[in-house]
Amino acid sequence: MLPPSNSKLLLASGNDGVEFGSAKYYALCGFGGILSCGLTHTAVVPLDIVKSRIQVDPEKYRNMFHGFRVTAAEEGIRGFVRGWAPTFIGYSMQGLCKFGLYEVFKNVYSDMAGQEKAFTYRTSLYLAASASAEFFADIALCPMESVKVRIQTAHGWGTTLRECAPKLWQAEGIAGFYKGLPPLWSRQIFYTMMKFAAFERTVELVYKHVVPVPKNELGKGSQLVVTFAAGYIAGVFCAVVSHPQDSIVSKLNSNVGSSALQVAKDLGMKGMWKGLGPRILMVGTLTAMQWFIYDWVKVILHLPRPPPPEMPESLKKKIQSGYCTCSMMPKLKTQ
Repeated sequence: MLPPSNSKLLLASGNDGVEFGSAKYYALCGFGGILSCGLTHTAVVPLDIVKSRIQVDPEKYRNMFHGFRVTAAEEGIRGFVRGWAPTFIGYSMQGLCKFGLYEVFKNVYSDMAGQEKAFTYRTSLYLAASASAEFFADIALCPMESVKVRIQTAHGWGTTLRECAPKLWQAEGIAGFYKGLPPLWSRQIFYTMMKFAAFERTVELVYKHVVPVPKNELGKGSQLVVTFAAGYIAGVFCAVVSHPQDSIVSKLNSNVGSSALQVAKDLGMKGMWKGLGPRILMVGTLTAMQWFIYDWVKVILHLPRPPPPEMPESLKKKIQSGYCTCSMMPKLKTQ
């Protein structure tokens, strides 16, 4: 089952216990999100730069390898770290909200649904919780994302956060920092819904069909390997689902005075899929590392890490008695 927020599941941390669903638990999950998103997005800045430039100027940066060569020839090594500061700050704030609020919303929605419905409709619960969390996470991310894209793709805006942010404020005011929020929501909310739901269900399937022992009998290292693998699978789906919106965000933030609708028309269907290859590589690796770091932080901080959800006994009895006829329920094995 999905553990309710009032669960008494405790794991010791020295003489301290961290209660599942407590304020301390959510705060530490948010801290794990900061490390998870801030570090990983900063680490892949070189790939992000080339991906964004392919989307904005496909004639100059024809593909991933050509983009790396052109960037290296024109700007040297420094060209591959442009925008690292707004990337680190922005995605750290996003990670705080994304992971911390996901844990909050997942438990709140689980309690609202009740034990049986929370299990039966757990995929919908993951989708709703992740979408709710990402809505707020994107508000925290958007200002730094706007600055980052301009540093990486728009000539004349500067090469540092200190240089670019004041210019953006003077040119467009507060609207310049948030004009990319609607397409960012359209990109990130679907991305995060896929990221969390695909990960949760993949982990569940791996422990059910691949790993020969229950999670609590598996070593911490092996559990983290499962986390990494499930994260990469989820990342590939994320990249495909959110790529057109990502192309619009990149192009929108490099064109002063443009709108998301106009950018979409200018790009066309083919243009919105430019740069998909490097984005799959980037997002797959990124998502896998994010889940690995997040789970690793939970291990280090001795946070509760419940096993995959199991069908409540009350629901099993209903199915066995024929009372529950829900088509979404798996058939119980008879002895």
